[in-house]
Amino acid sequence: MIIQATTTSNFGSFPICPTTRHQSQSRKIIPLNLVSSQKGQEFTSVTHKGDKMCECFDLHKELVPYGDAWNWQKVIVREKSGLIERNEECPDTLIVLQHQPVYTMGTGSSIEYLKFDIKNAPFEVYRTERGGEVTYHGPGQLTMYPIINLRNHKMDLHWYLRELEEVVIRVLSSTFSIKASRIEGLTGVWVGDQKLAAIGIKVSQWIAYHGLALNVTTDLAPFNLIVPCGIRNRKVGSIKGLLEESCSNAKAHHFDYSQLIDITSQSLIREFSEVFQLKIQQRSLEFLVKKPESL
Repeated sequence: MIIQATTTSNFGSFPICPTTRHQSQSRKIIPLNLVSSQKGQEFTSVTHKGDKMCECFDLHKELVPYGDAWNWQKVIVREKSGLIERNEECPDTLIVLQHQPVYTMGTGSSIEYLKFDIKNAPFEVYRTERGGEVTYHGPGQLTMYPIINLRNHKMDLHWYLRELEEVVIRVLSSTFSIKASRIEGLTGVWVGDQKLAAIGIKVSQWIAYHGLALNVTTDLAPFNLIVPCGIRNRKVGSIKGLLEESCSNAKAHHFDYSQLIDITSQSLIREFSEVFQLKIQQRSLEFLVKKPESL
């Protein structure tokens, strides 16, 4: 069964999701002991001269049901549309979280990319308004939902997609010394023949939402039940997997990979702030769920 309506949970109901050819790339990966030394570094607000404000809901430790995050984003989009209609200031919003296991499909996604009976799906399946084909979200994967007023930046969808890719490329380079790349004609971020980040957006009245998903410590097995992003004969990878490849079994065995989620989340927010020249203002979950469900 494909879910198209919204759902509710204890997180509250209220307003989004991700997308590739083989190209060999050299990669240098930071040793695990150096990655682990970053534990405890706390993200603080990043300020740029003359930049704009962005409210940030950092829920990276939470497993949020997909329906909740989708509802949150849609309500925020309506709120921003109202601000624009009234010629009021319309700042940007960023939500970072993990999802409970779920498959999501874009508006035009084909069920031929599902390797299971839709009536007996292993997880919930949502068809959304974003672009792109089917993908998987789950624990260990950081999903970043920017709700961006492109009037404040550049009214160019190709530019926006490339900037989202740039955020991930910078995270992998600056935090893990992993050399990632784009693939011409496709959307997403690759390391060699492994796709680490999928991107898919929806734009309404120049307000962009949905966003990107980066595999950090993700269990990649659920990707085997789909053709990720509709790209056959290609791999899906994770930061954890790449780090394990670079280390001896002894080092990998003693490393606490739970740190990777915290480290990567902090880096994602920091690089997002840098790329889009935004001042990040942290907000609490309570502030998010207090927003009205409809405007």
